[in-house]
Amino acid sequence: MKRPWNRTDLPVYSISSKNKSEFNLNICTYVSGASMSPKRMTVAIYKGTKTLELAQKEKSIVLQLLSNKQINLVKTLGFKTGYEYDKIAYLEKKGMIKEWMNFKILKDALAYIHLHQIEELDAGDHILFLCDVVGFYNNLDAKELTLNQLRMKKIIRG
Repeated sequence: MKRPWNRTDLPVYSISSKNKSEFNLNICTYVSGASMSPKRMTVAIYKGTKTLELAQKEKSIVLQLLSNKQINLVKTLGFKTGYEYDKIAYLEKKGMIKEWMNFKILKDALAYIHLHQIEELDAGDHILFLCDVVGFYNNLDAKELTLNQLRMKKIIRG
């Protein structure tokens, strides 16, 4: 039997982080609602990543809810480091990037959520951010990518 935290099926997001003219994208699954009024969310970002570095400088990020058709992006966005690989250049070359709220985002994500950080907590191997929702946009109506789909394709273990 799976461990309790691996029993639920959760959506897969990409985080867009930036600082001035530097951008990065990463995969994120540790995301949760935290408050209805004001609307707040928590996002955990893995330590030692370029995404975390940029997010801590800018204090804002954009969460992008991925479509199940974007499953092939997970290895590029989640398994390659932005310190050694320019994910944005790769995706721009493929025509997959656009701008929203001054962030580089994936054209075909289902939705975008602009978050502003209000608290930061060391959570072990991740940094946990409590964020206010600044804005959002529903882009496409399609089926979301989930952790179970990543598990079935053996992209992640669990």
